[in-house]
Amino acid sequence: MSEQTSTRENFRRATVPDDNGFFGAYGGQFLPPQLEGPFAEITKAYHEIENDAAFINELRYIRTHFQGRPTPVYHARTLSLENGGAQIYLKREDLNHTGAHKLNHCMGEGLLAKYMGKKKLIAETGAGQHGVALATAAAHFGLECEIHMGEVDIAKQAPNVSRMQLLGATVVPVRHGLRTLKEAVDSAFEAYLADFENSIYCIGSVVGPHPFPMMVRDFQKVVGIEAREQFHEMTGNLPDVVEACVGGGSNAIGIFSAFLDDPVELIGVEPLGRGTAVGDNAATMTYGMPGVIHGFKCYLLQDEEGQPSPVYSCASGLDYPGVGPEHSHLKDTGRVRYVTASDEECRDAFFALSRKEGIIPALESAHAVAHALVTAREMGTGTVLVNLSGRGDKDMDYVIENWGIGQDS
Repeated sequence: MSEQTSTRENFRRATVPDDNGFFGAYGGQFLPPQLEGPFAEITKAYHEIENDAAFINELRYIRTHFQGRPTPVYHARTLSLENGGAQIYLKREDLNHTGAHKLNHCMGEGLLAKYMGKKKLIAETGAGQHGVALATAAAHFGLECEIHMGEVDIAKQAPNVSRMQLLGATVVPVRHGLRTLKEAVDSAFEAYLADFENSIYCIGSVVGPHPFPMMVRDFQKVVGIEAREQFHEMTGNLPDVVEACVGGGSNAIGIFSAFLDDPVELIGVEPLGRGTAVGDNAATMTYGMPGVIHGFKCYLLQDEEGQPSPVYSCASGLDYPGVGPEHSHLKDTGRVRYVTASDEECRDAFFALSRKEGIIPALESAHAVAHALVTAREMGTGTVLVNLSGRGDKDMDYVIENWGIGQDS
């Protein structure tokens, strides 16, 4: 075997699940018997369209003329100078239609549902960005839409709830457990189980049973493909470091995927929240162990009986006890380094980016910015590319209530 072939095969093994949906030891399908058939149907349909020219061309048209892609890479020059270290660049997914990266896979999932003849899209949402994106896709394709959302997140993300409803979606409040993202996933799964013949469950991240970690990753790869080309065109080089926040991990795997075979350091930033105690954070990679949740195996914050532990983050889109199986595999192989940022660090980065660059980030994205500032100072020179996965409109009520608008940055 030639060195080139060996490298290609190693790269393939590192990034493509096997026939059972496993990335190394993680992923797979752990389903009730009544869902095995519906998920096999989704898998078959996805493999039929993933390399179909007509499907790809329609999705490309949508991305250009509806989503407004490509989103730009922006040099945060003032923030870089104020920080006194490496130069910081931002992949501006906050400028994607609906204000976050989520629409990248939602339009793909909606188009897949249309191909399969489904009439309804069902999903969960935490921060509301996935819900808004899926409601947008449903409106675009003329489909029904049902979004399950924990009551805690409904209160925190009221603007996004109104946007979903304005787009025609039914928002289902989830009132059990901690009433956040994990419970919303439980509720959405139950709704899909009751109506899988007419609907498709559109998972909001690179989590869940196979084929969703692969499928959502593939739809999000556009972020990394664009960013790599744009950064090279701007600077003549690749970035030294690429950083992204990690909850379930869709925005991170989207941008990391293009750099996995390059000599670029990849860093995923998890929410440390209020601290290291159980229930005070959602730092799955840092404090979790392998386990099974929502039909797949991954690193999981869990108790001694293997049940998911309570989690917390100021960023609703990150407060999930599990994480994508590909991320779990990338942690074990050492290709990606996973670190944490606290609520306080997130807050400071939120205000810094707002005031130094005129860009109000989502609290999820502010975690990545927070650690990128640390990385840039430690490096001294070089470049750091951050996936700015969403904008902060949705977080304004929460920020003002908890931190005010006079916070020194």
